[in-house]
Amino acid sequence: MNVTIATRKETDLVTFLEMNEFETEQLAENILRVRRHEELPVYVSFNGDSLYFEVDLGNISAIADQDLYFKLLDLNTEVLPVSFGINNSHPEDPRLVLVESRETDDLSDQELLAVFDALELAVDRAEALLQPLLNG
Repeated sequence: MNVTIATRKETDLVTFLEMNEFETEQLAENILRVRRHEELPVYVSFNGDSLYFEVDLGNISAIADQDLYFKLLDLNTEVLPVSFGINNSHPEDPRLVLVESRETDDLSDQELLAVFDALELAVDRAEALLQPLLNG
């Protein structure tokens, strides 16, 4: 007989991430820098009932043009659930970012890990797109 039983265990975010081989650093009361192996850091912020995830891919000023923006928007359809965006909180330093958010109500371990996996895959896609522009 092959019967499986699902169980539920609740763990705080930092403990869960560290148990899954992520390094965490608290940058502010509601902001964590999370890193797995040699991947780019993911900035996780808490706001009410939501977690916001952001990966900074760098300043986009030197390579930004209509063609690149079109390619990034087109690539958004392939990197779901994450998406490309511009963080313009410092207008003199616009940053290309990957973003995602999740509600914290009933957030499962698999759902959280899937966000980090999706961000990692999207970073790989971004590097493939941006590398020729940076070397060019």
